Amino acid sequence: MFSLTNFVLATSNSKLAVQFSKYCCGLFYLALDYVLFIDEMYTFVKYCIRKNKSTSSMLRRKIDSRIRVLIENGIHLGHRSLLIVIGEKAREQVAILHHLLSKATVRARPSVLWCYKKELGFSSHRKKRMKFIMKKLRAGKASINEENQFELFISSTEIRYCYYSETHKILGNTYGMCVLQVGQLQLYSYNLDFEAMTPNLLARTIETVEGGGLVVILLHSLHSIRQLHAMTMDVHSRYRTEAHQDVVARFNERFLLSLASCKTCLLLDDELNILPLSSSISAIDPASAEAKQKVASNETELKQLIESMSDAPTVGKLLKQCKTLDQAKVILKLFDVISENNLKHTVSLTAARGRGKSAALGLAAAGAIGFGYSNIFVTSPGPENLKTFFQFVCKGFDALQFEEHIDYEVVQSINPEFNKAVVRINVTRGQRQTIQYIHPTDAIKLGQAELVIIDEAAAIPLLHVKQLLGPYLVFISSTVNGYEGTGRSLSLKLLQELREQSSKLTAVSKSSSNISAENFKFQTVGGRTLSELTLSESIRYKPGDDVELWLNQLLCLDVTTIPKVSGGGCPPPEHCDLYPFF
Repeated sequence: MFSLTNFVLATSNSKLAVQFSKYCCGLFYLALDYVLFIDEMYTFVKYCIRKNKSTSSMLRRKIDSRIRVLIENGIHLGHRSLLIVIGEKAREQVAILHHLLSKATVRARPSVLWCYKKELGFSSHRKKRMKFIMKKLRAGKASINEENQFELFISSTEIRYCYYSETHKILGNTYGMCVLQVGQLQLYSYNLDFEAMTPNLLARTIETVEGGGLVVILLHSLHSIRQLHAMTMDVHSRYRTEAHQDVVARFNERFLLSLASCKTCLLLDDELNILPLSSSISAIDPASAEAKQKVASNETELKQLIESMSDAPTVGKLLKQCKTLDQAKVILKLFDVISENNLKHTVSLTAARGRGKSAALGLAAAGAIGFGYSNIFVTSPGPENLKTFFQFVCKGFDALQFEEHIDYEVVQSINPEFNKAVVRINVTRGQRQTIQYIHPTDAIKLGQAELVIIDEAAAIPLLHVKQLLGPYLVFISSTVNGYEGTGRSLSLKLLQELREQSSKLTAVSKSSSNISAENFKFQTVGGRTLSELTLSESIRYKPGDDVELWLNQLLCLDVTTIPKVSGGGCPPPEHCDLYPFF
């Protein structure tokens, strides 16, 4: 038999021998790597068995019942909870909190939004994550049971990782849990990321959590929350000048002091022990039956309203897409205005963020197509802001049994700056109808318009909004008490002017029996009828959410809401008399 040695000797002067030797060396090193990997895994398994025996009794500890009661109350009432975890092992507690949330809810495992500044601290790649765990185990900085639990949580949970600088991309999404990592975990050290925390970041991320969900803030490298008091923030660099180098961290102090006012906020250490924050957390009682009944009554009323309108061919089908009772009532009012076909009517829709304004306008536009409107124009600061609007237009068409590519066609922008945003929907069922996006400065293109929808009017210059008004039906929506803007110029100037025109029109119509038709037309020219609608109930969570109240007070988003003065205060000045002193 021709041996391998003879083959090598016979071909020692050929190129084949060189290639064959390289191939053998490659196989040798591959086998060596495999042997080393098997040896490393064998060592890892032995370490797991040894550590399991020594730490199993230590890790099985009872969690404070107040945490479980708080999570269950949030699920029953549709409210969110705020948890702040301090300590070097704060990250490992996320898996336990998510497990408690999953056990308390009857739906699928809640999805997670994980936000961080630069470094996540662990890899989403399974092999890299295993290598990182091995380094921590060899350094004696982790327990195998805790790592296995966190590993299982990362592998089996739907997690959306997001940089702080890219949180604008998650607007419109809904998650069951939001983790704000303000301390990045590295192999042998922790770096704090709280300096990147901004009011806009808090507003964007917290508002994506649904009712019953958790907002978890991780403070890894802190031993006391007082360390945040004098911390220098990234945003402070904008305010430093040559004359004023020192910037006082007033937002940090305001943030810390506001935590005590949130009734659903718990301050925890890295072993889930509750730290004293306020007297309200000394005892957390389960939600009362009356509170649960109040939440269920709104859902029952919404179902009754949908059933009562089920006979209406268009409205009844679109009402089934509503999530709240407020949204259903607003859509009914919009359909009343659409059916009247009054081309001198303006409807103002104002609400805070997350109330379903764009969704309601999208369903109303689909209903207007069903009522026979042919030319519908919609405008906003940019076509990317109309993603929710066009999404619910398509949902409305599906409810009306329109089929895409047969009854309607969705046209996307070819402009690379708009990221393929939808700019037009062509409807070909029965007659040609169009829902078209236009820029706020293109009011000259509205000559044939029948319905004009102005979404997020507070972000459009007031002059352009006035130019968009014309002899057609107009729907105006604006965000109030939101971090994008308050819409004060819209309400103080434009809506006030429309209110005055509407009141004059009403006064003229009441006395129209005493004047001629020509004089009536002269007095009402340019006047528009105004209807003002508001949405108060959030789509994601139920009314009375304490986290929303805390966030509004922290970020001063409710400054336009004037609290009522209690009866025990001073009387009005006109009710006071002066008495002489003797």
